[in-house]
Amino acid sequence: MKMNDFAYIVETSKGFDEAVVSVLKAIEQKGWALFQVYDIKERLAAKGFSHQPLKIIEICSGKHADKFLNKNRLVSLCMPCKINVLEDNGKVKIAGMKPTLISEFFPEVSKEEALEVEKEVIEIVNHAR
Repeated sequence: MKMNDFAYIVETSKGFDEAVVSVLKAIEQKGWALFQVYDIKERLAAKGFSHQPLKIIEICSGKHADKFLNKNRLVSLCMPCKINVLEDNGKVKIAGMKPTLISEFFPEVSKEEALEVEKEVIEIVNHAR
């Protein structure tokens, strides 16, 4: 499996904090719910580790979540969707997990249904870019 099989990654010319704000705005504009934002650099620094900036942003679309959970409640293992903003060697990247993987683990969820969610995640990432 290759990276682009499970992740959609774009580089942005925005600074790290600006990219995070852009993702949060894109989530709101798309009508998705924001669950949590984890500052991994900060959490690891508290334990004495040094890392470049990384925030994990958990998001959810109620209509998609409801549909998938009604097919198999264990789909919850793949939820919520995540979009990460990270700095890597001076470059800021926005990465979203591709929900089409869900259909590979849970055959009750069709590839077409998962692709519908994936398109929305990609739209959020591209809009934030």
